[in-house]
Amino acid sequence: MLTHPMPDPVALSLGPLAVRWYGLMYLLAFAQFLLLGRQRIQQPHIAAIGWKKEDLDDMLFYGVLGVIIGGRLGEVLFYRPAFFLEHPLEIVQVWHGGMSFHGGFLGVLIAMAWWARKIDRNLLDVLDFIAPLVPLGYAAGRIGNFINAELPGRLADPSLPWAMIWPNVDNLPRHPSPIYQALVDGVLLFVVLWLFSRKPRPRMAVSGLFALGYGCARFFTEYFRMPDYEVSFAGITISAGQMLSLPMIALGLVMLGLAYRKTGSRPA
Repeated sequence: MLTHPMPDPVALSLGPLAVRWYGLMYLLAFAQFLLLGRQRIQQPHIAAIGWKKEDLDDMLFYGVLGVIIGGRLGEVLFYRPAFFLEHPLEIVQVWHGGMSFHGGFLGVLIAMAWWARKIDRNLLDVLDFIAPLVPLGYAAGRIGNFINAELPGRLADPSLPWAMIWPNVDNLPRHPSPIYQALVDGVLLFVVLWLFSRKPRPRMAVSGLFALGYGCARFFTEYFRMPDYEVSFAGITISAGQMLSLPMIALGLVMLGLAYRKTGSRPA
């Protein structure tokens, strides 16, 4: 039986300054955005519509604001409103973990809309460009959750080779759900999107596939994660993460349908 190693969340200390693994994972996510973005700019169909390296720097700046502000507000409003109402100072302590992807997704949408309007670019072209750059950053965030011993999994069969005891929860075998989400919602989705986006696609197709793919992947991996809370309707019980993924699935289907409704629609 594996046991969660429960590493120190502080990677290193420089006097009074503590550098946490969770923060380093976010730095890694932002770094891979730039590295992959430079690779994407070199793709002929992307270079043909005028994307530049300077655009990456601007998008990263606005995107960081959207991720941090939206992700934290999403955690506050979607998952733990009662806790943060009692402990309002905890809202700004993002280094302790607790970032909602769905909140960050909305935050990035708003930030990209702001930037696109500022430079007079079509928002859908912006979203199609950045969609393949997001999943690996998400995976890095989930690794940060695992290091922090956050998001423990549901109970697992003790015979499962990678079933893991989380000492901060109990002594029962559990699924290492952050690792599942890093691999499925992150790495697998990245591979699919990166291969799909290497060729010219109709406007909205790449971002539509991202919304659909992430929504489906997250809905699946939520079955292995202890739910923050569950909701029931029509005799069906789903977790909060699954409930928030349903609009993404619907949005992705609509976007893909609109993108491909006309044969030979103009590539983005």
